[in-house]
Amino acid sequence: MEGAPTPGGNQLTEFETLMWHLERHPQLSSNIANLTILDRAPDRDAFTATMERASLVFPRLRQRIVEGPGPFSTPRWEPDPDFDITRHVTHLKLRRPSRAALHELAVQRALTPFDRSRPLWEFLIIEGLAGGKAAMLQRLHHTLTDGEGGLRLSLEFIDFTRDAPARPPVEAPPAPHTNWWSSMGESLERAARQQLDFARRTVDEVAHAVTHPTSVVETGAELVELARSTARQASVGVRPMSPLWTQRSLGRSFDTFDLPLAPAKAAATALGGTLNDLFVCGAAAGAGRYHDEMHAPADRLRMAMPISRRADKSLGGNVFSPTQTAVPTAPMAVEERFRRVHDVLAVAKGEPPVGSNDLLAGFINLVPTPVLTRAGVRIAGVLDFVTSNLRAAPMDVFMAGALVESNYPLGPVAGTAFNLTTMSYRGSLCMGVVIDTAAIAEPKRLVRCLQRSFADLLRAGGQPGEPDVSSR
Repeated sequence: MEGAPTPGGNQLTEFETLMWHLERHPQLSSNIANLTILDRAPDRDAFTATMERASLVFPRLRQRIVEGPGPFSTPRWEPDPDFDITRHVTHLKLRRPSRAALHELAVQRALTPFDRSRPLWEFLIIEGLAGGKAAMLQRLHHTLTDGEGGLRLSLEFIDFTRDAPARPPVEAPPAPHTNWWSSMGESLERAARQQLDFARRTVDEVAHAVTHPTSVVETGAELVELARSTARQASVGVRPMSPLWTQRSLGRSFDTFDLPLAPAKAAATALGGTLNDLFVCGAAAGAGRYHDEMHAPADRLRMAMPISRRADKSLGGNVFSPTQTAVPTAPMAVEERFRRVHDVLAVAKGEPPVGSNDLLAGFINLVPTPVLTRAGVRIAGVLDFVTSNLRAAPMDVFMAGALVESNYPLGPVAGTAFNLTTMSYRGSLCMGVVIDTAAIAEPKRLVRCLQRSFADLLRAGGQPGEPDVSSR
């Protein structure tokens, strides 16, 4: 891993630049976070030293984003001249050793904006939990990496034994030299090249489509398919499908529960699909159940879901496609909903990969930031909820001598009503639910609805006994 390159070089990609600009509006925050429960407090000095080393392996941990001198220059990663690891590995003691207090601290800290003049990450060690346990809140800005990349980054600070030896030292990479006027020139050249390339390929593809209308599907031309994909996803409408979840705010609640992994996999197979099908089906059913209990039924709701396109072992960067689709939420047999969700996800996974999104992002970035953020809030507000499915280690892992007991993601709500993200670890699906409290009046009810819906899925998949869907 020594000397691992930073994906995208020193310049942000167009997609990362878009996220950077959108976050000017607080409702579009792209922070990703994870709450790790530990059997005891980790060794502070050892963990700080581990993260110091990780910042040398993954240089973005020591870098900040710096805006260019002109409106057309792309933001760049540059070393923070005052980098101090103790600003990023911090500690506190929980005043009230309760699950509710921990969740409140986690969601509030996760939402706290980063100092945009510093590296965009923080690992907070939390002591004072009941039974001598501890927790760690890991939060990173989405421009650093996506969820999958964050899991790969974790290999730099987790161990596979409690008394693992210290990692060998690594050398600091050479500091990159930045010429801002050259950077602005490169950005202008890139923008012009993109526009010319886009125009040229669009003309070619349109002309070909007119003269050979049956060949459009066969060729699979990137821009034609991008246009179709964009139209499909934009056609979801201009208002949320939910009759309840119409308001948005910065108020957040956070809750967790667990689903047994092996029974979930077995149930998914028995129902004719994948574990991700079961996960999304449970989210859709839970959202629908909530609406029914609140006497405001909804036949369908709009869901956003990132699809990983990462094919290498890189640590950072954002290699995913954001997709949106409508999922069935009306009352129906579990098996029928599962089949419908399976079909919906099959279409979503076939949408163009991130390269197309990066091309499109390059043109969107030419829009003035105030206009861009207003549009982002309006588009996000159309979506009802977000789901994401991540995989972690199947075996025990440790952090500076402390056993990781469970991992609960805090995915970005980003203008929707709630985010449900799951991370598989140690035989469990660890579910993290982040809820906009203005959109969803009864957060605890939503969590119970989700739990019941996952229990229904396990039973429908032939899992005997009472399914263990528990809160921790």
